[in-house]
Order: sequence, then structure tokens, then C-alpha cells
Amino acid sequence: MADTVPKLILGSGSPRRRDLLATIGVVADAVRPPEIDETPMKSELPRPYCTRMAREKVEAVNADPDDIVLCADTTVALGRRIMGKPGNAGEAAEFLMAMSGRRHKVITAVAVKSGTKVWERDVVTTVKMKRLSNEELNGYLATGDWRGKAGGYGIQGPAGALIPWIKGSFTAVVGLPLAETAGLLQAVGYPLWQAS
Repeated sequence: MADTVPKLILGSGSPRRRDLLATIGVVADAVRPPEIDETPMKSELPRPYCTRMAREKVEAVNADPDDIVLCADTTVALGRRIMGKPGNAGEAAEFLMAMSGRRHKVITAVAVKSGTKVWERDVVTTVKMKRLSNEELNGYLATGDWRGKAGGYGIQGPAGALIPWIKGSFTAVVGLPLAETAGLLQAVGYPLWQAS
């Protein structure tokens, strides 16, 4: 019985996170996005907010004691301001114009739970967005790619044309820092890099 691989539960509805895991040969046995309140606390800073979200998500996922639960949160921060998922195209435009021609931070926190223990990492990447023309802004908004994405953009989609430079982890900006996630999974005994 000791040779059985623990079940991996991905606590995220993000297809990007599933795709990233698949690139390192990890396929979750179940996908259970948790329902939590993602409202930032009064004057909460972006990095502590992001790590709190990942921790609350991993604690909210229904799992057996032997299961491994993996959750993540990606937060876009302009200075101390948390740029969440825009509610509409107008809010997405406001976020994008605020970041236009400036650097911002993308924080992705990962939490892995096994039994009662939680392992966590967070990764901060600096991203530069080019100065957006009206044509670029409206063209990007028209793609609809901003929907459901922190800060109103996804670097792996059409918005990649708006990002000339990053310093840090590309996969963290997409939604899951692979090197750190792989390390956490190995720490809890999930068999990476092994032939099945």
C-alpha cells in the first residue's frame, strides 16, 4: 500500500494552471476550485494578500487526509494597489492605462497541503508594459482576453505583444511558477520525473 501515489487535487479552475502542470507531466486527479471571499482587507498590501489567498484556497478545498492539494493565487500590483480581475471592459481599460508605459509586479503564491501541513512559496516578477496607443488598448479589449485575468491581461495571449520586458518567472506571470511548484510537490512526496 505504501507504493500508491497520493491523489493530487488542483484547487483552481484556471485552464492555464492545468496546462502549465501538464508541461511537467503532472495531471491532477481532481479539479476542485474553492469558493472563498477574495476581497482584500483594509490597507492590505499585495504580497501578503496574495499569500493569504493561496493559503485560504488550499484550506477551503475538500480533500481526504492522504490527498495533496495544490492552490495558487496571482495578484497584479501597481505600487501598493491590488489590480484584481476587472468586472467589465471599462475597468480593464482603467487597469491597462494605469500600467501603460510603467513597470508593475506580478505576485503568484503557491500553497500545497498534505494532511494538516501546508507548504508555501511566493514569486514576484517585475513586468514592463509598453506605452499603449488607443488602437492597441481598444484592439486588446476587443479580443476579450482580459476577462477573468488579474490586472486585465494574460501575458501568454494577445497581451504578450504589449509586454516588452519581464524580470523573473514567466510561468509565474501566467499563473503558476513551475520551478517552485515542482519543488513544493517534491517536498510533499509527489513523484515528479518518475516513469509511471
